[in-house]
Amino acid sequence: MKRNLFTSCSLLSAILLLASCHKDDDPAMHAGTISIENVLDSRPLVESGTFKGTGTPPVILPGQSTTISFSAAKNQRLSFATMYGWSNDLFFAPENPGIKLYMDDGTPITGDVSSQVKLWDNGTRVNQLPGASVVHPGIAEAATKNIKEVNGMDDYGHSYLPASQLMKLSLAYNGNSVFTLTISNNSGGTANETPFSPGVWAISYVAGGNLLLPEPVYSAGKPTANGLTNIAEMGDNSVLSTYLTGKTGIFTPLSPVLVVVYNGQQNPFYQTGEKDRGEGLKELAQKGNADILAAALKTKAGVKAVYVLKEATTTVLLPRSGEAAGGKVSQMITATKGDRIAIATMYGFSNDWFFASSGNGWDATQPGDLSSTIGLYDNGTAINQYPGAGITQFNLAGTPLNESKPIEMVPNPNGFTTLPAISNIVKVTLQ
Repeated sequence: MKRNLFTSCSLLSAILLLASCHKDDDPAMHAGTISIENVLDSRPLVESGTFKGTGTPPVILPGQSTTISFSAAKNQRLSFATMYGWSNDLFFAPENPGIKLYMDDGTPITGDVSSQVKLWDNGTRVNQLPGASVVHPGIAEAATKNIKEVNGMDDYGHSYLPASQLMKLSLAYNGNSVFTLTISNNSGGTANETPFSPGVWAISYVAGGNLLLPEPVYSAGKPTANGLTNIAEMGDNSVLSTYLTGKTGIFTPLSPVLVVVYNGQQNPFYQTGEKDRGEGLKELAQKGNADILAAALKTKAGVKAVYVLKEATTTVLLPRSGEAAGGKVSQMITATKGDRIAIATMYGFSNDWFFASSGNGWDATQPGDLSSTIGLYDNGTAINQYPGAGITQFNLAGTPLNESKPIEMVPNPNGFTTLPAISNIVKVTLQ
């Protein structure tokens, strides 16, 4: 009798253990971790370029002018440099951080902005009496001096009119954040008549209200660098242009990332060719606010889990900068056969661009690098401007200008710039 009882108890225990193991280790349930990272190798300058005269050599003679066209957002500045041609090493440039382009209320500044240009001594050559008889390159300074403003008289007793009487700067606003600066040589007939050399110009990104590179061309009170000497002494803008080009490119944060686990036949966020559904994608694409769309998705059939992933210290995912790694967020997920995963995050320095899973997302039970399945899309709800230089871009203190167009993929190159491959901006892995 005891033997039978022991056998019955053992059998019951085995059945319970088997049931317990099956419940905790369901072979149909898959657990994993999805990670999204901003891997963009960012640059501090949104735009840069060169300018020159139309003759041979391409200097800007007295009575001549040249133009620079560029995009800019509030708080961004325009910096440039060009040689005072009939000198040993003097150059014209705005005082850092550059020419102010908007009033504090966001109104574009137009008209004469000549008062913002200054004359500077590069500190590498002994100054002769300025004029057509100056010998180039001249005598080198015994020791390189720091760059300093020439305010009426240089260190050798030579006199100069204010830069604004030799160079006229006229700023025009073309609309949609685009400006044109006209640089005119007004030195003819003055005591400081001179040609202007080919030059360079640059616009820095603004992040967190601060310019990323507030002194792109020169630093007053510091030695010349990066090829500025070639402009100041010889009017050769090639070296400094190469340096600025290397600093110019893409900088953008990614907004808090929306991640959805679902079981369905369509991407839960959008379909290309259709307009925004009015469920919150507009707020994500324009302002980086994923909460509205997240709340809407939680009410939909087939949606199993919704997450809004925020970087712990900065909320947004910043790009790589120097030695600093880009922002990264991760989330544990569980899924069963047939489940899909999709993500969406704003291209932070745009009007309404967003990165998202293409097509119907991907199989939530299959680990791997999913970066190649991410696309960049235009939500069609805000007028586009140069990414990172638009006055109506929300993350640059602007208010988006509404439009109503179907969602479409952002072409690359596009009408503003050429972007890196998306996998070099957003990295998505499922492990």
